[in-house]
Amino acid sequence: MNIAYIALGSNIEPRQEFLQKAISQLKQHGKINVCQLSSIYETTPVGYADQGDFLNMVLEVQTSLAAEDLLDVCQEIEQQFGRRRTIRNGPRTIDLDILAYNQENINTDRLIVPHPRMHERAFVLVPLNEIAPDLILPSVNESVAQLTGHIALHHGKEVSLWKRNGLGEE
Repeated sequence: MNIAYIALGSNIEPRQEFLQKAISQLKQHGKINVCQLSSIYETTPVGYADQGDFLNMVLEVQTSLAAEDLLDVCQEIEQQFGRRRTIRNGPRTIDLDILAYNQENINTDRLIVPHPRMHERAFVLVPLNEIAPDLILPSVNESVAQLTGHIALHHGKEVSLWKRNGLGEE
């Protein structure tokens, strides 16, 4: 069984509903088991700033799927909920990014894991740190907790807790 971490983000209303529906789709897949959900964080946009704030969270999943097959599932979910890739870093109904897959370094035309910019992004590291602080990212050879500590000094105001315990009850 493979362990993967998937980041989810949405900044087109209904943001929380898009997160819920994407998680539901993952849970219904016969080869994916959702193990942990982070809290949901509201974050300011990175890159293209002329858009609404995002809701972001991270999931831990166990899967028998190969990394690129998991990517296919994630992209199918994005398409199902109307994801459009018209503006780089632009508004989106739902975004699913594979952050890590086992302890592997993967670099293909379609997939780079660990996600190439995740160690620079508080909106990824803060929720990932909540569920996997000891995860070592082989691309930078540091733990998520270490990386979160570094980035919190510079980007702490970009990320604020929106709903504790993911989509469960508070």
